[in-house]
Amino acid sequence: MEKDLKANSYPGRGIVIGRTKDGTKAVAAYFIMGRSGNSRNRVFVEDGEGIRTQAFDPAKLEDPSLIIYAPVRVLGNKTIVTNGDQTDTIYEQMDRQQTFEQALRGREFEPDAPNYTPRISGILHIENGHFNYAMSILKSADGNPAACNRYTYAYENCVAGEGRFIHTYMGDGNPLPSFEGEPKRVAIPDGIDACTELLWSSLNEDNKVSLFVRYIDIATGEYETRIVNKNR
Repeated sequence: MEKDLKANSYPGRGIVIGRTKDGTKAVAAYFIMGRSGNSRNRVFVEDGEGIRTQAFDPAKLEDPSLIIYAPVRVLGNKTIVTNGDQTDTIYEQMDRQQTFEQALRGREFEPDAPNYTPRISGILHIENGHFNYAMSILKSADGNPAACNRYTYAYENCVAGEGRFIHTYMGDGNPLPSFEGEPKRVAIPDGIDACTELLWSSLNEDNKVSLFVRYIDIATGEYETRIVNKNR
């Protein structure tokens, strides 16, 4: 992750899901970045068992439609992590017994022409000492808003010390180039503080905004959380 992030000044928003080297913890991380003043004017705050974004200076908030949302929500033994308000869609539809993939059928990439930012989502499921997860990306067809390409990746019997990393952009640009390929295989540190430091220090200093990291004990379901905000 460190090498990948340091080589990319603007990966946008990113999700990491995996398992620690000792095999005992499931890991979820989510970060946001921003180029505009509106995007940079945000912090993560706790909201029940999850988090939400909030304007750091409410007086400077412009359009909240794509920047104010709940990136993380918990539904029983499932933890949902996304880069937009599809978190609520997944939560509500899975609560009605739909699958992760089915829940996202009614959503597509963001309506922010000309970027058409992909919607990236992840879900962790921990039950009876077992852990599996899935990730999704909904993206335009090479920038064509008339077509939405849908990809879901499911990971079972997760390898200790490994995870997957997906983000919205391949790099900076105008328009911003959407993420390509399947989620990247990355190494997962054992300690939550080591993981938090690695991610935060690797993100571009000018563009990083906020970071969330959670380590969940696979045996008990208990968790630790770290939140880092550039705006304090």
